[in-house]
Amino acid sequence: MDEAPLTPRQIVMELDKYIIGQKQAKRSVAIALRNRWRRQQIPEALRDEIAPKNIIMIGPTGVGKTEIARRLARLAKSPFLKVEATKFTEVGYVGRDVESMIRDLTHLAVDMVKQEEKEKVEQEAKVRAEERLLDLLLPSGGSMVSPQGPGTEATYDSTRERLRTMLREGKLEDRYVELDLPQRAQGPMVEILAASGMEELQSNIQEMFSNIFPSKKKRKKIKVSEARRILEQEAASQLIDMDKVVEQAIQRVEQSGIIFLDEIDKVAARGSGSGPDVSREGVQRDLLPIVEGTSVHTKYGIVRTDHILFIASGAFHVAKPSDLLPELQGRFPIRVELDPLTQDDFFKILKEPENALVTQYKALMETEGITLDFDDEAIMEIARIAYEVNQRTENIGARRLHTVMEKLLEEVSFEAPDIGPKSIPITAQYVRERLEGIIKDEDLSRFIL
Repeated sequence: MDEAPLTPRQIVMELDKYIIGQKQAKRSVAIALRNRWRRQQIPEALRDEIAPKNIIMIGPTGVGKTEIARRLARLAKSPFLKVEATKFTEVGYVGRDVESMIRDLTHLAVDMVKQEEKEKVEQEAKVRAEERLLDLLLPSGGSMVSPQGPGTEATYDSTRERLRTMLREGKLEDRYVELDLPQRAQGPMVEILAASGMEELQSNIQEMFSNIFPSKKKRKKIKVSEARRILEQEAASQLIDMDKVVEQAIQRVEQSGIIFLDEIDKVAARGSGSGPDVSREGVQRDLLPIVEGTSVHTKYGIVRTDHILFIASGAFHVAKPSDLLPELQGRFPIRVELDPLTQDDFFKILKEPENALVTQYKALMETEGITLDFDDEAIMEIARIAYEVNQRTENIGARRLHTVMEKLLEEVSFEAPDIGPKSIPITAQYVRERLEGIIKDEDLSRFIL
């Protein structure tokens, strides 16, 4: 992102490839992402004073809130974590504590940086693995100088090179070699039978015991193809500096981490201060220091949350953003309202994005030799039915399209292995024949669609 940062306009164009409508939400997240790059260009003294512009996205389910945040993280190549606010409880209650999301995000970042470093040393790891394989296939047995006289060493070298050529050509893939594989020693099994939220403690204790009881090696016969994969992984692990990986990962979390807090409206206080509302408000109070900026202890070290970008979202059917704690509201300066999806939006969702539903179902059926040929009238009919069901029953946004498409293609999907290869035209008439009866019976559509 630092080398060639995307402009807000380019970010919106990228989001448009996958998400229909929601222009204002796309503009807001594009500006927030660009502001992170702008902040990095500012002198350090002022840089630390600039807080991230956190966002609250308000809108009904299935209109694209989560997808916007997920695609944004991919564009930014940032550590991204989606969590549901309802999973957390305040300290003292049974459930996950809010700091666990920072620990999870750090773990994701470490994996991300580790994978990038593995790709950098991939060629070197392959070279080392090849040499190890050749040692296994043709043990040197010392100097290779035999009592019969000189020349044996040259024979060994030429044989090794012949084996190298055969190895590269894939002629030795099914040959077996003996390899020492790590086998965990039988230490005590440790499991903490306690409340959820203790995962970090359990992980640390198990790791501690694994260090006390180190792994043993066991010699096994495996194929060259499998041995190569194991040896490449071992070589890559040896070439990677884990201290540097952890340092980079923590820096990436602190400077470009994104946390998507879904269902934030469910922890908005709406009661008289008794019962579950107390816990809801407690979650908000626990969230407050994380969003404002605090230090969280993780197994990799201390992580500061001052510049992590938080994107919260909720339907806010019952609660309102103003029901959140005033201090928490102040940490989410950008409010974006997402529009409910129209019938025309459904048509575009089915047809236009790079990962459009129609494209997905065509690809799935092609694996069985079935070619689905959707015409525009059929796609419009699917959009109309999904929109009508949303209006009459529960409005679940674009997710309704998945339900309708599954029901529409249920028979084809079941019969596909027996009737292919074949081309099946999907027309408006075809759609009506399979779905109109369910649509007319409102009670039936509530259960089936």
